[in-house]
Amino acid sequence: MGEFTTLMARDGHEFQAYLAAPAGAPRGALVVVQEIFGVNPHIRAVTDAYAAQGYTAIAPALFDRIRRGIELGYTADTMREGMGYRQQVKPAQFLADVGASLNAVRSSGKAGIVGYCWGGTVAWIAAGELPVTAAACYYGGGIAQHLDHTPKCPVICHFGDRDKHIPPADIERIRAAYPAGTYCTYPADHGFNCPERAAYDAPSAQLALERTLGFFAEYIA
Repeated sequence: MGEFTTLMARDGHEFQAYLAAPAGAPRGALVVVQEIFGVNPHIRAVTDAYAAQGYTAIAPALFDRIRRGIELGYTADTMREGMGYRQQVKPAQFLADVGASLNAVRSSGKAGIVGYCWGGTVAWIAAGELPVTAAACYYGGGIAQHLDHTPKCPVICHFGDRDKHIPPADIERIRAAYPAGTYCTYPADHGFNCPERAAYDAPSAQLALERTLGFFAEYIA
């Protein structure tokens, strides 16, 4: 199990990050980027799971830019609340927080980034702006609006083909903008990786995880 630690971004902002260390020598590091629901129990469990795979894993609390301790569940009301928080955090701010998180785990070796929902978009942007070795983006609904941020490292993207938030046309735009990426689709809806969401699809989540771990093993370990 990990624990929260306090970090400082280059602009002087102090924030919390959930840090989980592997049992043995790290095979590398991963920044785990939250959904619009904060660094809640699900994101902490994801971070712990990557640590169990041998990575030093860290999940920055990006909503600390607004208020500390924001953790939401998965309802229509909390989704609206989380979307409101997301709109208040600017790219320069979340990049500063992700950058500080990368610095915190630098001693573990090569570092990758994996993000879910809003975090998938953050991971895409970070892949073009920060020194990450590889990026995994789970159903990043805003990626198609940030195609000016061309990744500078290998990227794998996971999309659900029943996801009304990310239409097929957006996925094709992303492919066209960065044909070097790896793009995977699943018979699932938005948020299929999260067991706490109604859209959870266990077979799709397992396959996406296997692909993500194989991807990181190739580029980070």
